[in-house]
Amino acid sequence: MNEFKKICVLGLGYVGLPTAAIFASRGVQVIGVDINETTVETINQGKIHIIEPGLYLMVNEAVSMGKLIADPQPQPSDAYIIAVPTPLTIANQPDLTFIEAATRSIAPVLKKGALVILESTSPIGTTEKICQWLSQERDDLSFPNVAGDEADIQVSHSPERVLPGNVLIELVNNDRVVGGISPKCARRTKQLYKIAVKGKCLLTTAATAEFIKLSENAYRDVNIAFANELSIVADKIGINIWQAVKLANHHPRVNILQPGPGVGGHCIAVDPWFIVDSAPDNTPLIKSARKVNDGKPNHIVEKILATAYKKGATTVACLGLAYKANIDDMRESPAVTITATLTERFDGEVLVVEPNIKTLPDTLADTKGLTLCDLDLALEKAQIIALLVDHQEFQILDPILLNDKVIIDTRGIWS
Repeated sequence: MNEFKKICVLGLGYVGLPTAAIFASRGVQVIGVDINETTVETINQGKIHIIEPGLYLMVNEAVSMGKLIADPQPQPSDAYIIAVPTPLTIANQPDLTFIEAATRSIAPVLKKGALVILESTSPIGTTEKICQWLSQERDDLSFPNVAGDEADIQVSHSPERVLPGNVLIELVNNDRVVGGISPKCARRTKQLYKIAVKGKCLLTTAATAEFIKLSENAYRDVNIAFANELSIVADKIGINIWQAVKLANHHPRVNILQPGPGVGGHCIAVDPWFIVDSAPDNTPLIKSARKVNDGKPNHIVEKILATAYKKGATTVACLGLAYKANIDDMRESPAVTITATLTERFDGEVLVVEPNIKTLPDTLADTKGLTLCDLDLALEKAQIIALLVDHQEFQILDPILLNDKVIIDTRGIWS
């Protein structure tokens, strides 16, 4: 019998809202909490504020059935899922402000027997801190960092493993790592997720779960850095990197990733720094990978500028702002960095085409010399086309329309 009749999801972003919608679709009463009033109002109207295939229909149905309600404040619930951002400070150190605020916000409504799950990707030891923050607010309750399996409240970490654009499918089908502060915490967390998750729930400790998620993203970052470094060398010596990677990957034990304009998103561009923060003297490879990937946007800008001045170009079009194809997510996007830097340094006009947004993001909104336009206008006016994101709209573009353009393809779809 399901003991979780009501759950509270804190943070209604790219992970929190799909998570809330999926549980609601399984008949669980879900309270979605977000500090953004516009987000709360949008969801309560059965609408969504992010682009994710299938999400609108799921949210709309859940709201219509009364199973999903958005609210700026947590409510008493059987379980709480924290899915708020974990950004970096200017010094590349983890900022736990949002996690701490979300944790303390549930303390007044916490009741004996509740389960608290941290889904936000976090530095090692953060789940333990949740116990400490809650115990500071509620000295009438016991927590598993002290009381173990006998605690009044269970606390776990189960990081998300989803790909934007495929979130609803992966939340259900992907295996999950479930790390409990105590074994009972892990078991109860598995019980909750099995309401909606078809994949395996693999039980471990909270610290191990935190380390695993960071390791997964650092692994990808290091491999992307290798591909990006090869692409920089290939540019210098005049080799087609796309052909080289394709042919190299015919080796039975080689699988070089595709290079790109850098690394973006809320995970891969951020999470490796959490490992560095835990062991700064023992992570030279991870730090080097971050340096390579963070430096790739500037390499692209230099390439665009050199080409523009050589060709006497007066207009450059940047195609794409999102950090990956077919979504509107621009967090840590190298395309945004490239566009902003190019606009500052290029004497001519910069046009930007991003089919998934209607207005420029705040980071670019006041940038002089930058215009958001449609693809037709960009192709009409620009002498140089810089492909930064391989959106579907760009992949199906008729090559004839590019015949008189100088192409800088950072994704390899036209190369």
